[in-house]
Amino acid sequence: MKQMQFAAIIMMTLLTLKLLLLPNRLTGKNIVNRARWLMAAGISLLDVQFILQYKLELRAMGVTQAVMVNILMFIPCSALLSIAIQHLQRQGRIGFWDRWIGLVAWVGAAALMAGAIVYDGQPLLADTPERHSAQVGAALCYFAMQCYYTYRSLINLHAMSRAMHNYYDRDMDGILRWMKYSIIFLAVLAIMAPLLIFRWGMLLAVYSILAFGCIFYFVDSFCSYVVSSAPAKVEEAEKSEEEEESESTKVQEKTEEISENMQRVEKAVAKWKEKGGHLKSGLKLPSAAEGIGVPQYLLSTWLRTKGMKYNEWMTDLRIEEAKNMLLSNREWSNEYIAQRCGFNDRSYFQRKFKERTGISPADFIEHQAS
Repeated sequence: MKQMQFAAIIMMTLLTLKLLLLPNRLTGKNIVNRARWLMAAGISLLDVQFILQYKLELRAMGVTQAVMVNILMFIPCSALLSIAIQHLQRQGRIGFWDRWIGLVAWVGAAALMAGAIVYDGQPLLADTPERHSAQVGAALCYFAMQCYYTYRSLINLHAMSRAMHNYYDRDMDGILRWMKYSIIFLAVLAIMAPLLIFRWGMLLAVYSILAFGCIFYFVDSFCSYVVSSAPAKVEEAEKSEEEEESESTKVQEKTEEISENMQRVEKAVAKWKEKGGHLKSGLKLPSAAEGIGVPQYLLSTWLRTKGMKYNEWMTDLRIEEAKNMLLSNREWSNEYIAQRCGFNDRSYFQRKFKERTGISPADFIEHQAS
C-alpha cells in the first residue's frame, strides 16, 4: 500500500505541474484559466491527502484514521473538479448551489466527524464505533454531493451538445466526449467510495488503480481540450444560440405571420437545394441561412417545426443526394461522392449513410440493382 501511495504522490504532483505549466497563450481566456486553476487545486488536495497517508501511515493505524483524511480531502477535490467542468460548460456562469454545494457537503461531513470525536471523548486518531458511523454518514454526504454535480453537469452537457447540433453541419460530439466520460468517472468514484474506502486489501487496491486512471484521463483530456480549437467552437455555437433566442423573443408575431414566414422559408430552401447550396462542406447555420436568404432565427424556427436539428437536416439532404449519385454514377468512389455531397471524409459519409439507411453504400447499390 505504501508503494501505491508513493506512486500516487508522484502522479498527482506531475498532473498538477502539467496544469500549472500550460502556456498562457493557450489558456489566456478567463473561463479556461479559472477552470485550470480549479482543477489544479483539486488535484493538489489529492496530492496532500496521499502525502498525509504516506507520512503518517494512517492505514497502518486502522481504517477509521485513513478514512477521516480521505473523505475530508475527497469532497473538496471532487467539488473543485466538477466546478471546473461547469465553468467550461456554462462559460463561467455558475449557479449559487453549483458553487457552494461542495462546501455544504464538506461542512456536513466535518460536523459529523467532529461530533463523534466530542461524543466519545477519545484522542483524535482513535478508532471507535461512533467515529466509524460518523464517517459512513460523511461518505454519504460525498455521494449525495456528487450525485447533484453529476445531474447538473449532464444537463449542461446536453445543452452544449444541442447547441453544437444546431450550429454545425456535422456531428461534433467527439470534442465533448472526454467531458461526458469525466463526469461519469467522478460519479462512479463517488458511488464506490462509501463501499470501498472502509475496506483493506485487493478491493481497495483495485479502487485506487481505477481512481488513478480516471484522474489521469480527466486531467490529460482537459489539457488536450483547452489547447485545441474545441473551446472556441463550443463558444461560437452557444453564442449563436443565445443570439438566435434573443432575436426570436424580440419578434412577437401573429399566427398567420408565422405561417407566412414558414412558407417563405420552405420556398427559399427549395430554391437553395436546387442550386446545390447544401453540398458545400463545413456549412455552419449562419452561412446556410445567408445562402438561403432568410434570417438565422427563421431557419431555426422552421427546423424546429419539422422536429429536426440543423446537422441532422443537412445530413439527410446530403444522404439523399449521395443515393442519387451512387445509382447514376456507379463508377465513382465513396471518397469522391463524399466530397461532392459535402461530407468531410469518406469514413464519416459511410458511417452516416449506414445510420440513415441501415446498409452501406455498396450494399445500397447492390440492393437497388437486384
